[in-house]
Amino acid sequence: MTIQYPAFKAAACHTSSVFLDAEKTAEKACDLIAEAARGGAELVVFPESFLPGFPIWAALQAPIYNHAFFRTLVSEAQKISDPAIRSIRMAARRQGVFVSLGFTEGTDASVGCIWNSNILIGDDGSILNHHRKLVPTFYEKLIWANGDARGLRVTPTRLGKLGMLICGENTNPLSRYALMAQGEQVHVSSYPPIWPTRPPSEEGAYDLRRAIEIRAGAHAFEAKVFNIVASGFVDAAMREALGSANRASLDIIDNSPRGISLVLDPSCNVIGDVLSEHEGILYADIDTAKGVEPKQFHDVVGYYNRFDIFDVTVNRTALEPAHFVEHIAGESADRSSRPLNGHGDLREVEDLSDIGFPAE
Repeated sequence: MTIQYPAFKAAACHTSSVFLDAEKTAEKACDLIAEAARGGAELVVFPESFLPGFPIWAALQAPIYNHAFFRTLVSEAQKISDPAIRSIRMAARRQGVFVSLGFTEGTDASVGCIWNSNILIGDDGSILNHHRKLVPTFYEKLIWANGDARGLRVTPTRLGKLGMLICGENTNPLSRYALMAQGEQVHVSSYPPIWPTRPPSEEGAYDLRRAIEIRAGAHAFEAKVFNIVASGFVDAAMREALGSANRASLDIIDNSPRGISLVLDPSCNVIGDVLSEHEGILYADIDTAKGVEPKQFHDVVGYYNRFDIFDVTVNRTALEPAHFVEHIAGESADRSSRPLNGHGDLREVEDLSDIGFPAE
């Protein structure tokens, strides 16, 4: 059987959220999905925590002043079955495109526990993968809980084998290697709009743009994959919302290096446009066959490694706050033996009727 190497157009949305409003941000996402589809895209990528917005306030002032922001973020956090995500799933199916979506995820188990999550939505509206950021970075620990490796997966699709990591996870060699070892061909990287670590005037302030370029290039080159990077954007409404709590923070917001959205090929060449200072959609033509020749030079999951020396194990156990066992008369197995549906609960695998379409 001849190996097939899919080719398609990808779109990275360098865009702002409707800050801390999940419903309106979802409406914006649906509009962008439709626009990208009209532009010929078959994969549409959104930034980190796009729904309902990145909690940059954790960097701008002490946590004792941020309770109102946190309460609002929690109230807008989404579960997979919630309306905002359902509307985006319907848009993906309606346009026949794949969508990578960053969002803040909530849970029925707690009114205050949230995760920095990303889902890959299929062109039929189904959830193909659901990943929670393994470790929140620096001040993000004040916002999000640790994830687990249930979603540290590469998904086979008609576009090729798709993997995704969130922001600083692209710095973690083992997280990246876990995706390489599953045959990843197209990688999705999502980032915030800004990520200040010091006042911009101080020496040693974090340069988000440069950090993204280094990490994106490293993974494209080491894995021999296409790397699609989507970063958020600070619009006037987000700036004003953050500044209203602390006017002194406006200088940090205005002068911190911006995120960057771009696409790299397996040889680390930039293809298509690069966006940073203004919102927009960038497009790039992906030909997964271009990942073959570079594998002759360095195939770190093939002959350019020593598996007799190195041994990597990934624990994909879905970590839950409790495991409940119910012995029901007449049943030979308890509910705890049923497979998870990928969302951390025991529901049976969903059909498409749950997003407003009849199952085919």
